[in-house]
Amino acid sequence: MRIKERRVLRGPNLYAASPCLMAVIDDRAGPRQVFAARLLELLPALPAEAAVRLADDGLPVDALEAVVMELQRLAGAPGVFSLSLPVPNQAGRRRVVCGYTIEQVAVAALDEAMALLDALAAGKDFDLDAAVTRLHGLAERHAVGTSTAAVLAAAQRRGIPSLRLTDEANLFQLGWGSRQRRLQATITGATNSIAVGIASDKQLTKALLDQAGVPVPGGDTVTSLEQAQRVARRLGGPVTLKPLDANQGKGVTVDCRTLEDVARAWEHARRYGRHVIVEEFLEGRDYRVLVTGDRIAAASWRRPPCVTGDGRSTIRELVELENRNPARGDGHTNILTRIPLDGLAQETLARQGFDLDTVLPEGVHADLRGNANLSTGGTAEDVTDLLPEETRDICIRAARTIGLDVAGIDIVCRDIAQPLRAQKGGIIEVNAAPGIRMHQYPSRGTPRDAGDAIAEALFGQCDGRIPVVAVTGTNGKTTTSLLIGHTVRMAGLRDGVTTTSGVHVQGHLMREGDCTGYHSARSVLSAPDVDFAVLETARGGILRRGLAYDRCDVSVVLNVSADHLGLDGIDTIEDLARVKAVVAKRARRAVVLNAEDEWCVRMADELEDGVEPIYFALDAEDPVLLRHVEHGGRAVYLQDSTMVLANGLRHEALLDVREMPVSLDGRARYNIANAMAAAAALTACGFGNAEIADGLRSFVSDSKHNPLRSNLFDVDGVTVIVDYAHNPAAYAALAETARAMTPGRLVGVVAAPGDRRDADLVDVGQTCAAGFDELVIYETENRGRPDGETAAMLARGARLGRIDSERMRIELDVHSAIRLGLSLCEPGDVLVFGCGSSISELTEALRPTRPDLAERIEAAAI
Repeated sequence: MRIKERRVLRGPNLYAASPCLMAVIDDRAGPRQVFAARLLELLPALPAEAAVRLADDGLPVDALEAVVMELQRLAGAPGVFSLSLPVPNQAGRRRVVCGYTIEQVAVAALDEAMALLDALAAGKDFDLDAAVTRLHGLAERHAVGTSTAAVLAAAQRRGIPSLRLTDEANLFQLGWGSRQRRLQATITGATNSIAVGIASDKQLTKALLDQAGVPVPGGDTVTSLEQAQRVARRLGGPVTLKPLDANQGKGVTVDCRTLEDVARAWEHARRYGRHVIVEEFLEGRDYRVLVTGDRIAAASWRRPPCVTGDGRSTIRELVELENRNPARGDGHTNILTRIPLDGLAQETLARQGFDLDTVLPEGVHADLRGNANLSTGGTAEDVTDLLPEETRDICIRAARTIGLDVAGIDIVCRDIAQPLRAQKGGIIEVNAAPGIRMHQYPSRGTPRDAGDAIAEALFGQCDGRIPVVAVTGTNGKTTTSLLIGHTVRMAGLRDGVTTTSGVHVQGHLMREGDCTGYHSARSVLSAPDVDFAVLETARGGILRRGLAYDRCDVSVVLNVSADHLGLDGIDTIEDLARVKAVVAKRARRAVVLNAEDEWCVRMADELEDGVEPIYFALDAEDPVLLRHVEHGGRAVYLQDSTMVLANGLRHEALLDVREMPVSLDGRARYNIANAMAAAAALTACGFGNAEIADGLRSFVSDSKHNPLRSNLFDVDGVTVIVDYAHNPAAYAALAETARAMTPGRLVGVVAAPGDRRDADLVDVGQTCAAGFDELVIYETENRGRPDGETAAMLARGARLGRIDSERMRIELDVHSAIRLGLSLCEPGDVLVFGCGSSISELTEALRPTRPDLAERIEAAAI
């Protein structure tokens, strides 16, 4: 088997609404051994339907999907969706799609699955255990921590979107644009860095809390054993030693009663820091209270790691048995952490009169730690409902005093149900980035949704989303997107727009290039200075990476016509419509559809309940639009030269379309359609008619604001239209507009991308022959074809369009082609330069003879 194509689809895509790995696999090898029985023996948990497919004459590729999913499950990162499809017209190839939890595991699982199946088909052995170990290591390396996962799960339930900002660190963005918040473990973007520094300095924390009237144990910071013993003598009772700035219970020793105890504790603490705190040992239990915002989210009684004797097993054996508990793991990835059998565990046992080889009598307990941190194997019992009001107030005051929005307050007292001061309890630490495993998954008591408490503290009842409009279609996407963004900006909101020409934020070009895919959309959704996102979403981006958003407010589908067919498995217009429908299906408020396009109209049947279809049409008598309006629906249509918004029986004039610069005095009907789609999307988002009309009137589609979209230039009396047109529908619309602008001749300087099918290039040539009086054919991006081949196909189409050789010329160089086209024109004629990739193509063509004009055009585009 060979991988012919592999794509990680990180968002909603052609196959599923969730992330998937898609691969095209070639399996046309020669004879191989029957492998089904060996595969089922190796992976007995394969689903029954997969086993049925594996007949004796089955190919390895037939099993690939099921094996990838099973390997992900064995690695601890199961996917929930998969399918396998034959590739049309390509025998021996299959398209395998596997959902995933962790992207890196899915990619590696595909490689391991292919190696496994190839080995079995060749009659060779395969080391499954080694493969699973490798995958499990990847899963652990890229897994989301337990605390972070709890917050993310809560955010998902609240409808708050999330983006992982790095592949390995638990750094996430919750929400979009100006409503976003950052999260790393339980530190949020609102967490004060000074407060984190204070919390890391335990002595400073105690001083500030004491100053605020919060009960804390007395003590001091020391840098030598002599100082430590001196402070212990001064305190006159049992003491606790701990590093000044360590965490997770590292270096902590409690209940030191003799100078020898202090010396041992000093050596242990010194391994984690130069400065050591010696403080009063507070008698009682160890509690953790979680404060989020201005409320108590949870409280737990933390118990040190311990084992209970059975009368037969040693303490070492009991610990090993407990560590086999599936709930325990290394670090913070599991609900509980494995109990360490280290020197501190042995010291703790020695103080109880035990060692690791002691056989505990049945029912007798042995502690393995003096502290109760979960990170060293402790367990927790929920006590949230027992907290008195006084203790709640003290904890909230402590968090505010330090300045933390999320804080773990460590308390020692005899009974948490009693007021703290009365029993001489106190706060021993305030923790930034507190772990919340103990609250989410207590060993005893009621689980508390600490993750939801943090999400609520961050967002309140807001879902963290900014309005998002997604625009797709074959032609007109960029102009429509920029029209919407411009109108939004005119209404006082900060817009972010992705287009084929680049990423625009508040009207400024932030990144140039084709920015209609996953990464560009994500850059806008991640921008903190964006209140409203407009995302041009092209076919290629959907197929390569999926969508960057789980849902949008409004989707716009402008049209579906032949373009890019024969690429990426999209061979028919019906296939292309299915790709565009991915965008339509993600809308949650409304979908704007072209009533005059049958493929757009069909999408209305696929919308979720509650999603409103809004139609637009140039023809006021379009039957789909009329029927929709008669049933009370909303629509935008053209009545003579007036754009009208219909809402059931109510019809309101928005503006005369000739007032829009983009309409070229009403001649550019394709831009009128784009403007109607923009108006429909804006009204769906709640903008008023006056705001929409003002935006459409003031948008200018020139080389600076909307390059390569019907940009007009005067070259010695010849009107030159520069446009990105590259498919039959775009060329036909452009020729119609240009014809309406002149009583003279219409010259086309045309090309098309070389990766289109021969038949599609012929169609382009035939369309151009029908639309233009004179043709100059040039070449732009040949994309694998030899020089001259693309132009030859266009010329073949032009000849089919009944254009004679005297009116058609081939000039492969773009600059020479433009100059030739201009030489065919007289003042008053119109020259259309199609398939342009840059305004510089025109200026460089002009520079040898008209350097002054070239400079003026360049200056206007800046």
